[in-house]
Amino acid sequence: MPNNMRKHPDPTLIDRIDRSILAYLQHDARISNKDLSGKVGLAPSSCLARVRRLEASGALLGYHAEIDPRVYGVTLEALIAIRLEKHARTAIAAFERHIGTLAEVRGAFHVAGANDYLVHVAVRDAEHLREFALAAFATRPEVAHMETSLIFSHQRNVRFGTVPTTP
Repeated sequence: MPNNMRKHPDPTLIDRIDRSILAYLQHDARISNKDLSGKVGLAPSSCLARVRRLEASGALLGYHAEIDPRVYGVTLEALIAIRLEKHARTAIAAFERHIGTLAEVRGAFHVAGANDYLVHVAVRDAEHLREFALAAFATRPEVAHMETSLIFSHQRNVRFGTVPTTP
């Protein structure tokens, strides 16, 4: 789960063409290099070199397929707010290692405020959620409090840039 080891790209090294490449890839990660190069006005070899550089720099983190969770029998999602007993580095590291091993965890956020973590989970049903929360969190020595909120709907917007209208 922790992303603090991720390489951080230098935004001053990303030019207008790089931003266009990133915007097109956000819009359609399956675009061919040939089509992408045509949209940004580069030769295919130059475009591919830029994409590889963006990947190596950490600016382009990856590609993924979004799958309907119902394919796996998942019909319920929730956010579980977790408050840790202590804020020692060892407790934080142990908790993050633990949530990284749980198949039901879709994501986790280490946050400021009354709670320390918001953990996004996906489960079969309410009974699975109850059993999961008790087994995964209530038994952990570093967990002082947990509170569950059901997710009724979810909208995802991961686009930071917009697709350019001209190269």
